[in-house]
Amino acid sequence: MECTALTGISPEVIKDLRSGKARTLELHSTHNVITLNGVEPGMPIFLTSINRDDLTIGDQGIVADVIGIMITMKRLIDYSPGVVYEERERMSARVKIKFCCNSAVKTVFQDTMFTPIRIDVVKCCSYHAG
Repeated sequence: MECTALTGISPEVIKDLRSGKARTLELHSTHNVITLNGVEPGMPIFLTSINRDDLTIGDQGIVADVIGIMITMKRLIDYSPGVVYEERERMSARVKIKFCCNSAVKTVFQDTMFTPIRIDVVKCCSYHAG
């Protein structure tokens, strides 16, 4: 299955998602915001704690279904009377997701830093005799 990848996600967040509850993540890293730019609700997305530059075949993660997404621009103003006035903008993305399955990377498609990471994943299934 081909999907986009969010990288550098905390292992604790991934563990929490595996519990099955939907969670909302707020992402500030540029590459993850770029990745979410083309994602729509209902699409699967791969999450891993591996950094973008280190992502390779065989890396483990999870696939989650996107429930909702919102990308915003925040304006920050720092002001000291008569001394400093600085205005900055920061783009962030909030995405609500729900765990689907464990998975591993089969193929990685990376063009540039300003394009989403596309990957092909293999669903990892485990069966228990009972």
